Amino acid sequence: MSGVAAIVLAAGTASRMGGRHKLLAEFGGEPQARRAARAALDAGARPVVVVTGHRHAEIAACLDGLSVSVARNPDFAAGMAGSLKVGLAALPGEAVSGVLVVLADMPLVTAAHMAALVAAFEAAEGRAVVRATAGGVAGNPVVLPAALFPALSSLRGDRGAREAIRLSGLPVVSVEIGAAALADADTPEAVETLGGVLRG
Repeated sequence: MSGVAAIVLAAGTASRMGGRHKLLAEFGGEPQARRAARAALDAGARPVVVVTGHRHAEIAACLDGLSVSVARNPDFAAGMAGSLKVGLAALPGEAVSGVLVVLADMPLVTAAHMAALVAAFEAAEGRAVVRATAGGVAGNPVVLPAALFPALSSLRGDRGAREAIRLSGLPVVSVEIGAAALADADTPEAVETLGGVLRG
């Protein structure tokens, strides 16, 4: 079976941050955008595409030295669906069995969590959606099979993949990773609570 790619969604406006950028906040001395991309690489995803938008140049700069490609979403304010489509379009021509979709503002998600999701996807022979859960509550990241790519490429607005998953009828496999699946650093207070330091 062909491998699993990753799309790291790092394009959002960070509208609740009061002018600071959550993805430039440092966790363990590393900007969160870089931390998320590196975790995807460490989990074995190939290729890894980071979708940028808001403050593109700064996010792209913090990825220097990582074996990732950067795809800019010029319409990032329209919502997550557009960024997912940009990420899919940036994948190289060779086939992959699925894509690990990573929200870049979730600092508790580790490479080990991502690797567990990919392992569950491979155990399902690439024919299921695999999602992270916290106490049974659906969260992120998620692995989406290649069979969903056409439907995902037609999404609009901020709907994400949920509707496409529902309409596909594909089985959904849950992987429990605890609080990491729901903990996002989307306010200054959340960044600090989760152990981060605001930088820019």
